[in-house]
This record gives sequence, structure tokens and C-alpha cells, in this order.
Amino acid sequence: MQLTGFEGKVAVVTGAGRKRSIGRETALALARAGCDVVVTGTGRSRYTEEERAGGWRDIDSVADEIRALGRRATAAVCDIADEQAVDTLVRQVLDDYGRVDIVVNNAATARAGDRVPVLDLPTEAWDAVMRVNLRGTFLVSRTFARAMVEHGTGGSIVNISSIAGKLGGANTAAYAASKAGVQALTSSMAKELGPAGVRVNAVCPGVTGTSRLDDLSAEAWQNYVEANLPLQRVGDAREVAWAVVFLASEQAGWVTGQSWNVDGGQLTVR
Repeated sequence: MQLTGFEGKVAVVTGAGRKRSIGRETALALARAGCDVVVTGTGRSRYTEEERAGGWRDIDSVADEIRALGRRATAAVCDIADEQAVDTLVRQVLDDYGRVDIVVNNAATARAGDRVPVLDLPTEAWDAVMRVNLRGTFLVSRTFARAMVEHGTGGSIVNISSIAGKLGGANTAAYAASKAGVQALTSSMAKELGPAGVRVNAVCPGVTGTSRLDDLSAEAWQNYVEANLPLQRVGDAREVAWAVVFLASEQAGWVTGQSWNVDGGQLTVR
């Protein structure tokens, strides 16, 4: 089946600068489908060894890859939790492209001091996770949805949540709560924006082979995968991206308000 509905469309993908990431793969998949793509990042200066060795330049490298596919691309540094910065981003997209059709909220905080028992969870760590994962997703969704409604041609918002928002694992209180909040936001916005032809869905990845796995040994992750995933392997970021592209396509035109698991079957295990 050929997915359609992308020619002449403009997509925005947040948090797309890491070389091994869902954001980058989603941006490239949307470009291959026919979209011009705006990619955002934080303007980070710290890179993995793999990225440094390859001369990686964060969102600028991703934008170059999109252009190599024959599509227009813009790399925009944006703190998605800053309301003024998001307003500036929307104006830039509309000034440069005249429209926005697809928004993918992928940006999220890195693992930090929040992965501790809730009794030991610092308030500032909780706030840092919520600021990006939930507040940032809200601000980007709300501001771009306003532009979609005003334009009058509908659109698609896809939020990258996580199965953590459904599992609620130990030592992940802030992260799990933020991702559960993204799923609730998805449902509420879908109900409100449906009459305007704007669909809102979420994808909930499980263990995916991105640079976020680098904080644990390969052996530790493999033991976890074997114990919890029926498919017995880590997911590929492209597999998450393909789900996103489907949800943004014409073929998913009757799908909204959903939070789909893309997790190798993990949530079937009890």
C-alpha cells in the first residue's frame, strides 16, 4: 500500500537532532513521503563519540539529509517549553512555507536525576521533565493547531509518548507521569479539534535502539528485552517513524485520539 497525502505538505518535527533517534528517522521518513520538513533542536554542543567521529552537526545535518532527498528543509533552534520561542517558530514556519500540515512532538528530556525512587525524587528534577515532555508538547501542539484551524485545511499532530505512560514503572515517576499526560492531552485535543479536520494521535514506543540506550550496557538491555518483549529484540527507530508517517497519511484519515503501542509486544506481557 502506497501512503498518500504528503505532496506539497509541510511537517515540523521537534527534537530531531540526534543521529540515532526517532526524531531524525521521522523527519527523513516524512521527507521521503513527500513533505518539506522543519526540524528543531536545542542547539546542543555535546555529542556522542559516534556523532563527533562523523562530524555530526545536530539538526543542520538532518536538514542536509532532507535536502538531499529533494525536499525543502529548515533547521530551527527552539526551546519548546518557552512560549515565546514556540510562537517565533510558528511565525517562521508560516513565513517561510505558508502553511503547516503535520506536527510531530518528539522532543523530550534526557535521562537525568529523575530516574530514582519517588521518595528521593527532587522537585527540580520532576519540574525539568514536565517542562519539556508535557508543557513543551502542549505549547507546540496548541500553537500549531491554531495555525491549522485558521488555515482551514485540517492537519495531523502526532505526539511521541511512551509505553512508560501506561506501565508506570518503578523509579520513573516523573517520566511516566509526563508521558501519561501526553496521552491524556492527545485524547482531549482530538475531541476538540476533530470538527476542524485536525487529527491528534500518539505513538508509544517501547525499548528502541537510539542513543538513549547508551546509559546501560548492551547486556543489561538484552536481558531486559528477553524478559519482557515477545519479539525478543530492541525496536528500530525507523519502525516508530513508519507508524508516525502512517498516522499522518490519508490512509489514517479516520484515526484520531489514539495512543498506539509500538513496543515489540511488551504490553501483552503480564
